[in-house]
Amino acid sequence: MFHEVFGGTVLAMSIRIHHGVCPSVVAVPRRGRRRSGVFAAIVAATLTGGTCLAGAAGASPAVGGVPGAGADPGGLKVLAGVDGLPAAGRDGTAGSPAREGASADDGPSPTSVPVQQAVDGVVAAGAVGALARVRDGRGVVTAVAGQADRATGRLLSADDQFEIGSNTKTMMATIVLQLVGEGRLRLTDSVEKLLPGVVPGGEGITVRMLLQHTSGLYNYTDDPDLLKAFFQDPTARHSPEELVAGAMEHPALFEPGARWSYSNTNYLLVGMILQKVTGRSPDRLLQERIARPLGLHRTYLVTHLAGDTGPGYAHGYFATFTGSGSTPEIRYNDVSGWSLSWAWTAGAVVSTAPELSRFLSALLGGELLPAARLADMLTTVPMDDDGGSGYGLGIARTRTPCGTVWGHTGGTVGHSSHMFGTAGGRRTVVTDSTTIPDGLDGPGATDRARAMASADEALFLTGLCRMQGRDLPGDPVPSPAPGTSGS
Repeated sequence: MFHEVFGGTVLAMSIRIHHGVCPSVVAVPRRGRRRSGVFAAIVAATLTGGTCLAGAAGASPAVGGVPGAGADPGGLKVLAGVDGLPAAGRDGTAGSPAREGASADDGPSPTSVPVQQAVDGVVAAGAVGALARVRDGRGVVTAVAGQADRATGRLLSADDQFEIGSNTKTMMATIVLQLVGEGRLRLTDSVEKLLPGVVPGGEGITVRMLLQHTSGLYNYTDDPDLLKAFFQDPTARHSPEELVAGAMEHPALFEPGARWSYSNTNYLLVGMILQKVTGRSPDRLLQERIARPLGLHRTYLVTHLAGDTGPGYAHGYFATFTGSGSTPEIRYNDVSGWSLSWAWTAGAVVSTAPELSRFLSALLGGELLPAARLADMLTTVPMDDDGGSGYGLGIARTRTPCGTVWGHTGGTVGHSSHMFGTAGGRRTVVTDSTTIPDGLDGPGATDRARAMASADEALFLTGLCRMQGRDLPGDPVPSPAPGTSGS
């Protein structure tokens, strides 16, 4: 989903969208970057991973309202799009910062002003909406701007539901480790033992390798045939067995355990293993083991279409551009009715910023896992050459100018989100941008598309630093290094 530098290390996870690259912030290494977002690259190295999930390399543009074969290769056409988008603050679309527990006389906290400015900046750059929630050790600051639904004009709320993309992986890894703690599963169990005949060479791949992305398995969201099928009919249901089978048609990237490479295929297999071991579907396991115990009433795993959204749902949008330069015509496609079945246990959870913050605090604070299993989760392998970032079991460690943080990023076709916290979980930051821009790289790139991606990164980094009571260093997000595309 992005590109950024933490402590001198480029932690970018960009996702290839058709002819372009959609970068987004996430702790990802300089090398071996794969499309980590579930789809929109799919999107996103933020299913980091990865984040920018929408349109991928090799996918054909729209025909008859949905992306499909035979259309103009210039990019995904938007069917329902309404041209243009008000800037932050226009027509009352910009929100105002809020500090939970504060009275109107308290005035803005040192955290609220820069966070609100960063949220406004995302909408001013062209996103339909953006939100942030920062728990800085003294209280909670929320900021919001823009609309939740362009069709109705409803304004975005700080507690709206949204697609969290690869942040889903942290939840699935937590459930696996709970089962390990109960003696029902071992991290050393092989894929062949648990899912006989599903993965060639599965006897050499362990559950730990799946969770940590050291299996060497091909990332199914890089498969051009899958992407073509998805964009031909984005409402079609895809089974995990179908998606995994497609991934197995591609050779492994390396021998199991040899190195690290982000692959969404790993977490489809995790979901299949959870179902096999427990006899219960992953969506039920999420409710029974995480959502209900923590009181997360608006968090659930989507199995096909996001129908259980309740009041306050942030629609996701894929933006395309006509013309070049800083003032192109922008068209927005509402992708909220598209299927998330392609993402499943790799990235199909819907949640809210307060509930993601609660989850991450509980996880890092030891409420969900016994100490030994949490230690397993936080044992990392390098994602870059200098060890500045590492990936544990469904969670990333990132060393930043404002301190070391733990968490994940997520991307779907219409959302770019981030979920990070400090060790122990006392401080957290959650952000979401409800628009994914097309055309961030190549001859058709526009300044506006790049500005949208940069604003999303700036929001996350601002929230991350304010979470720790620090100001964002100047120019923290450099241009991506050569060869860093992927998700």
